Amino acid sequence: MLNTLSLPTIVIYMKKQLLIIISCMTIHVIAHAQNADSLMLRALFNETMSHSGAYENLRVLCKEIGPRLSGSANAEKAVQTTYEMMKRAGADTVYKQPCMVPRWERGSKESGFVMLHDGSKRMLKLCALGNAVSTSKKGLHAEVVEVRSFGQLDSIGAIGISGKIVFFNFPMNPNYLHTFRAYGESGVSRWNGPSQAARYGAVGAMVRSLSSNTDAYPHTGVLGYNDSFPKIPAIAISTMDAEWLSTQISNHHIKDVWFKTSCTMLSDAPSFNVIGEIRGTEHPEEIITIGGHLDSWDLGEGAHDDGAGCMQTIEMLRSFKALHLNPKRTIRFVMYMNEENGGRGGDAYLAGAKKNNENHLFAIESDAGGFSPRGFSLSVSPQQYAAVQSWLPLLAPYEIDRISQGGSGSDIENLSEIGAALAGLRPDSQRYFDVHHAATDVFESVSKRELDLGSFAMAALVYLVDRHGL
Repeated sequence: MLNTLSLPTIVIYMKKQLLIIISCMTIHVIAHAQNADSLMLRALFNETMSHSGAYENLRVLCKEIGPRLSGSANAEKAVQTTYEMMKRAGADTVYKQPCMVPRWERGSKESGFVMLHDGSKRMLKLCALGNAVSTSKKGLHAEVVEVRSFGQLDSIGAIGISGKIVFFNFPMNPNYLHTFRAYGESGVSRWNGPSQAARYGAVGAMVRSLSSNTDAYPHTGVLGYNDSFPKIPAIAISTMDAEWLSTQISNHHIKDVWFKTSCTMLSDAPSFNVIGEIRGTEHPEEIITIGGHLDSWDLGEGAHDDGAGCMQTIEMLRSFKALHLNPKRTIRFVMYMNEENGGRGGDAYLAGAKKNNENHLFAIESDAGGFSPRGFSLSVSPQQYAAVQSWLPLLAPYEIDRISQGGSGSDIENLSEIGAALAGLRPDSQRYFDVHHAATDVFESVSKRELDLGSFAMAALVYLVDRHGL
């Protein structure tokens, strides 16, 4: 056939044949790479699910140490304990990164009640909000006014608010499938509410607990005082009490409210992030960071928030070492301190990265509970997002292929300043706010299998980023 064709036609024909050969070779290489990745992910899955130490490590953290509020003795015990855990897991190096943290103490147990016009009273399930000031020794006694939005607060103004306790009744929207969206919307009442109430002369603030369901447990969390206004005592009440109180206010049955807290803010205290590393074999100067925060609120044991994320991180270190998986890039495993009421650990990590002029390629945090993983949220460029999408066939067999653009983790979000691509592990969120910041966040609320699945999910994504870049 070629003998009957002109020379230009032959050249064109040969080029087409060469392109076909190259395309076939490319497809073969890609298929081979995907098969190698698939086999490694299966090995990581089997190793994690069969030999994980995360659940036992979590038991130690929750039961032998307990709640770990920044600056507390328990927080310092957790620093040393996780330092030893990372050494046993096989890190090439483990070290402590200093940071100064706020030291807030709750003091003696809070109490409070609602007095009705008929002379009866109802005791409240309540707790002080984190970083709040206390009442006087006699407690705080005043009339209460309910608001359901900041717009309503503004419309009532000082005439209706001065000298009173403001009750912020901002329920989490049940119509959102993703409960973190509802938390973000309603959470402004806890963070900004007390100062906005003080702006109009309020003497105290009560916030409906940020919980998806109606229960009898108050949920704490940090508030943010605005220095332009007086700092007033602030508490959270259970969603059950919030529903009852709202009904009684609507029916004009409430006379006044009394509550007493004894919390205090002390001087900043020294603490540490705990960091372990596996050094990269080909590009050690490129850093991948994985982690969770070591501190927790003081009402429960910090099992889901965020003992789970810390133990998943250490388990990933163990599984990589167990499989002799030598990453191309340096992987850091970080236990951040002070996520809950200051963010100082994340700040210290960024400051260290800037000081050392480090190249941070990617960071992922697990801080959404130890429930079954569903996928990842990403704060990345469109090109990087497309790269992660190309891995979905590898992630789909493990049902961790739901990805969305936007969101990572509080401790790592500032790493975007130095060019890092960011991700957050996204477990099923439907039960998270049943335990979040409450006394119910205990070791018994965590499933071993779900905890291990989350550890594997992070390991899978980190493996793919390390192998292929981003």
